[in-house]
Amino acid sequence: MSDLAPMREQVYSDPRPKEHFDRFHERARTREPDWAYELTRIITSLYAYAFLRARAISVEKVPGRGAVILAPNHFSFMDHFLMGCYIRRKVRFMAKSQLFKGPMQFIYTHGGVFPVRRGARDEETFITARKVLAREGAITMYCEGGRSRTGKVAEQAKRGIGRLALETGAPVVPIAIHGSSRVRNWKRLQFPKVTVQYGDAIRWERIEDPTREQQQAVADQILLEIRALYAGLEQHGRKGVLRRVREQRRAERRAPKGAAVA
Repeated sequence: MSDLAPMREQVYSDPRPKEHFDRFHERARTREPDWAYELTRIITSLYAYAFLRARAISVEKVPGRGAVILAPNHFSFMDHFLMGCYIRRKVRFMAKSQLFKGPMQFIYTHGGVFPVRRGARDEETFITARKVLAREGAITMYCEGGRSRTGKVAEQAKRGIGRLALETGAPVVPIAIHGSSRVRNWKRLQFPKVTVQYGDAIRWERIEDPTREQQQAVADQILLEIRALYAGLEQHGRKGVLRRVREQRRAERRAPKGAAVA
């Protein structure tokens, strides 16, 4: 028996036409998240702190202002909230279009979420993302695409995040979320310990029309950084990584000004 609770089958196509989602994109492009964002963050943060013992490492690496793309690995629907718990600025998310129905679409739209039609060449999503970044906003984008169903970080990145990074020139912060693959185990009354580690921001020179190869190369590098962070948490655990980060900071403070620290 797997130690991961089963996931629903993925649905990759949405039969609704592109025009159905225009109003969601229009709101995301012209308005900021409102009270729904703060309320959702409070509720999900309390759950994360109390039941998942969620803690963050190096959250100061996320810029406090200006355009930024946040790039976590993706195991669970909770990843959006876990990644944003510790960030004081409001973070905008892309979400599969199938979620935009019923009463929940009110929460999504007022919380600053905008749809992506998976399985389609959805240019509207990129237009919305570029407009948010142009207003110096923060966007979360998963370079793996959908959620991992194996409990392991993917080997191959989707090139969309590379495209967005190159077209906008916005810095990308790789993020490892460790433990969220077992969030679904609450049905078995099992609650994992979750750690969120933020990496150093990476920035590429802006390219107006990057090639597919350029997009893929950037996406692969971002995923490589995420995998390195995740591997460190796997190998050393939360306490071990925290100890290494503190040692690094002490070494940087002791080093002569302008000297590099290995």
